[in-house]
Amino acid sequence: MSEKTRVIIKLSGEALSGQGRNVIDPEKVRNIAREVKAAYDMGTFEIGIIVGGGNIWRGAAAQEMGMERSSADYMGMLATILNALALQNAIEELGIETRTMTSLNIPQVAEPYIRRKAISNFKKDRVVIFGGGTGNPYFSTDTTSALRAAELGAERILMAKNGTDGVYDKDPRQHEDAVKYQELSHQEVLELGLGVMDSTASALCKDNGIEIVVFDMNQPGNIKRAAAGEPVGTRIY
Repeated sequence: MSEKTRVIIKLSGEALSGQGRNVIDPEKVRNIAREVKAAYDMGTFEIGIIVGGGNIWRGAAAQEMGMERSSADYMGMLATILNALALQNAIEELGIETRTMTSLNIPQVAEPYIRRKAISNFKKDRVVIFGGGTGNPYFSTDTTSALRAAELGAERILMAKNGTDGVYDKDPRQHEDAVKYQELSHQEVLELGLGVMDSTASALCKDNGIEIVVFDMNQPGNIKRAAAGEPVGTRIY
């Protein structure tokens, strides 16, 4: 049996929220789960998922409250765990065995993150969702994605954007003449300051040869296509 390709899907917390008051919208979560299943059903991928927490808690709110940065970041980590558990439930409803692993120790609801255990879950054809960020303040979920990809041997990070179909030279929502990049090197991303990831995450991907694909997750089938290496969005290598 041929070796499967290991990929990490990076989702923003906002991708799970609806247009109304729901910070976690059940239908949006089910749509994401169906897209993950389409990639999983190809039978050639081991899938890890990292989800942000911006739909529940944002740093701007912490600043307004005058909150100390570390406390605010820990609250953000807890928000990512709530999202991870919601996504786990939706994927399991589709008949796929799933595990949530957290960098914060909450054994009542999820497994603690242990590298060898995560690899074992992949080998058992489970989708693995990583909650709680790195477990340390001052690090984003982008950095978590790069770190987990590096230590778990993932070849590709799929940055599933909520309505943005790739990387542009400037914000396409504000500039009609914005130009989309089809391909970029990690070095170009850092030198041009394109903000695909924070600089720590970008440097980790560059140093470890991890490919990044930035694409619009709202187009059906895009997660599957990005996982398979088809030309979708922007490829960074």
